[in-house]
Amino acid sequence: MHSLLETARRAADAAAVIRKRHPDHAIIAEEIHDGDPVATPPSGPAWIIDPLDGTTNFLHGYPMHASSVALAIGGIPAVEAVSCAPMGERWWAARGEGAWKNGASIKVSQVEGIRRALIATGFPFKTQHLLGEHSAQLVRVLGATGGVRGGGAAAMDLCYLADARFDAFWELFLNSWDFAAGWVIVEEAGGVLGQVEGGPLRLTSGTVIGANSPVMKAALHDLIE
Repeated sequence: MHSLLETARRAADAAAVIRKRHPDHAIIAEEIHDGDPVATPPSGPAWIIDPLDGTTNFLHGYPMHASSVALAIGGIPAVEAVSCAPMGERWWAARGEGAWKNGASIKVSQVEGIRRALIATGFPFKTQHLLGEHSAQLVRVLGATGGVRGGGAAAMDLCYLADARFDAFWELFLNSWDFAAGWVIVEEAGGVLGQVEGGPLRLTSGTVIGANSPVMKAALHDLIE
C-alpha cells in the first residue's frame, strides 16, 4: 500500500510541475486525470504520465518496471521518454529526431521471418474476460515463432521492440498511459504500430500491435486474428 501511495504522490508531483509551467495543458494518468481517463483530447497539448509501469513487478522486486511520460499534440504523441531505474536504461524520442537509449541511437531488429521472431505480449490480468481469447492466440504464436515473452510492463516491451530485443508485440487491452511513451520511440526506431482489429493506433484504451516491419506485423496479425 505504501508503494502505491508513493506512486500516486509522484504522479501528483509531476502534474503539479506541468500545471505550473503549462496551465492550459491536459494531463492524463492512471492515478490522476483531467476528464476522460483513457483518451487524449482531440486538440491541444496533453501529457500522458505513468510514474510506475509494471506495478506488480515493482512490488515483487522484479526489475522490469519504469516511469514514462509523453507529450501529445492533437492526439498524436510528439515527444516521449521511458526510464527503467533498476537497470539504468533510459529511452527517448521526438518525431523526426530519431530514437535513443542512454545517448545512443537505436533501431528495430532486422529479423524477417516470423519463425525466428521473438514476440512480446502482455497478459490480460485486469481484463479477465479476454483471457480465453489471449490464451488461444498465445498457443498459436508460440507454435509459429521463436518464442514469446511477457514482461509485465508495456512501455518497456515497446522500448525493447525499438532497440531490437523483440521483433514484434501485441496486447489485447492497454490504456493510453501504458503505451503512449513507447509509441514514438518505436516509430522513430523504424518500427510500425497499429490496432489488432486494424487501423492506426490511437490514444484510447484498446488493443496494440507492433513490429519491426509491416511484413512482420502482418505475419503476427495473421496468427492472432
